[in-house]
Amino acid sequence: MKKLSVLAIAFAAIAFAACGGKKNVQNEDATDSLKTFEQTQIEAGIKMHFDSIAAELATLKQLPFLQEGNGGLTLTKAEKQVKPDYLVSPSIAEEATTLAEKYRALAALNVDKKIAELYEMPVEDYDKAVTKLAADINDPSFKAIEDAGTLYETSTTLYDSMNENGRINYFWQLASAAMVEQLYIASQNSEKFLSVFNDEAADKVTYRVILILDALNRLSVYDPEIKPVSEALAPLDVLNATTVSELKSQIAEAKDKIAAARKALVN
Repeated sequence: MKKLSVLAIAFAAIAFAACGGKKNVQNEDATDSLKTFEQTQIEAGIKMHFDSIAAELATLKQLPFLQEGNGGLTLTKAEKQVKPDYLVSPSIAEEATTLAEKYRALAALNVDKKIAELYEMPVEDYDKAVTKLAADINDPSFKAIEDAGTLYETSTTLYDSMNENGRINYFWQLASAAMVEQLYIASQNSEKFLSVFNDEAADKVTYRVILILDALNRLSVYDPEIKPVSEALAPLDVLNATTVSELKSQIAEAKDKIAAARKALVN
C-alpha cells in the first residue's frame, strides 16, 4: 500500500473510523421511526463520503518532504528547518467548556501534536493539554485504543467503542475538528501540501467534502450539538474544484473562511 501524505492521513483516519455501526440515538421517541430511519441514512452517507475521500487520497504519491525513518515517516532535514507557526495553542484546553468543545479541542490538539513531533518541536504542553481534556471528557471509549498499533486499528476501534458507549454523537465532533484542522494546515501552503494532487483527486475529494457539509447540516436536525459545527463549516462549500489549479486557487481565496471555521470550532 502506498504511504499516505500528511493531508491524507487525517482524512483516512476519519474515513476508516466512520466504518461500521449506526448512531446510538438516545432520548429518542421510540415511535418516531421516520426520524430514526432518516438519521441512519444521513450517517451512512457521511460514512460513504469519507470512505471515498480516503480511497482517493490513498492513491496519491508521498509528499516530497516526507521520508521513511526508523520510527516511520519523518521530515527531511531541510523541511525541519522552518518550524510551523500555525499550530493551535495548547491553551485551548483551558478555554473549552462544553463537552462538544472539549472533544473538538482534543481532536485539533492531537493533529497538531503529531505535526509538532515531526518538526521536532517541544510537545510537553500538548501532552498536558491532551491529558487534561481526556480526563475532563472521561470517555471510556479512549481506553479501547490505548494498545491499538496502527492508524486503522485506532480509528475503527474508537468508532466502535464510542458507538457501544453511547458517545457516537461526539465522534462527529472529533472528525469535523480534525478535518478543519487539516484544511487549515493545507491552506498555509497549498503549493506544498497539495503538490501530490492530480485533477481527478481534486475533483473527487472536494465533491465529497461538499456532500459531507450538506450531510452534517441535515444531521443537525437530529443532533443539536452538531449545529455549531455545520454552521462553522457551511462557508467552506466554496471548495468545489475540478482541477488542481482550481483547488489551489479556491483554498487560497477561502483561507480566511477556513481560519474562521477553525476558530469557531477549536478556539
